[in-house]
Amino acid sequence: MPTVYAATDGAVVAARGGHDDWAATWQAFDSRLECLAAAESRVFVGTATGELRRSPDGGRSWTVATSRGDRVTAVTVDPHDPATVWAGTEPSRVYRSTDGGDSWTERPGLADLPSADRWSFPPRPHTHHVRWIAVDPAESGRLSVAIEAGAFLRSLDGGETWIDHPDGARRDTHTIATHPAAPGRLYVAAGDGYAESTDGGETWTYPQSGLDRRYVWSVAVSPADPDTVFVSAASGPRAAHDPDGTSAVYRKRDGEWSLAMDGLPGPDGLGRAVLTSGPETVYAATNHGLFRRTGAAWERLPVEWPTARRAELPRGLAVVG
Repeated sequence: MPTVYAATDGAVVAARGGHDDWAATWQAFDSRLECLAAAESRVFVGTATGELRRSPDGGRSWTVATSRGDRVTAVTVDPHDPATVWAGTEPSRVYRSTDGGDSWTERPGLADLPSADRWSFPPRPHTHHVRWIAVDPAESGRLSVAIEAGAFLRSLDGGETWIDHPDGARRDTHTIATHPAAPGRLYVAAGDGYAESTDGGETWTYPQSGLDRRYVWSVAVSPADPDTVFVSAASGPRAAHDPDGTSAVYRKRDGEWSLAMDGLPGPDGLGRAVLTSGPETVYAATNHGLFRRTGAAWERLPVEWPTARRAELPRGLAVVG
């Protein structure tokens, strides 16, 4: 049975079950959460106060794994080795742990890239951060890193060296998805639109037909079909970052986007949705609760969503099992 972990601004829920039988536990935090990753029973969350917190038991107990930078804004568990964990911070730095989060080393050279002079996060223009770290499912050590805002970066050697922003890549990337059946393919949700690459980020295309909201926040790919893609998108940042916003979810098939809102609340009153691919289907976390894609519609998981959490935005989502 799957376990779904979701982070809101102030809490993490762990929902376990299947069909109609689900049990959920909530853990509130004393600082705002920025990101979440999970593998098996280990869960990681990054906080706005600079801590990466870790749970070894599926969200039941938590400790501080490390404290880095002003904010921990990205965390990823390596699909090739669950003991390897990647974290990104504000200001933009990338760290790696090879022992499940016990110790960390900074990967060098990120801030020395030529594009670093133009990295800037609009709400706090004096700084910037790592928004997402993706590990290629077919090649260990091949990384894609999103800097919010200003660059899409790559490494072919586990962060020993870095390749600067390529021509045509989005500069305000929020989420990067991959698919094990499509080596080298990257799916990017960005504030400046959706984009895809089939060669590991060297060149890019921009399938936008039918995507009438272009501030794209999250992306997930159908486990069964690397050509079926889901994104959450809004008309602009204000609509995406407000729990009472006007966001929507779209599906792309045969190169065309269409609304995929059956079973979801919204678009009115829907803040940005966070999407992820589970073992068998796609899941969504919203300010209204947890959902999974079943057939042609979304199904709400029978997980209690406290009123206080409905005023918060989803920050991260992971499905294991």
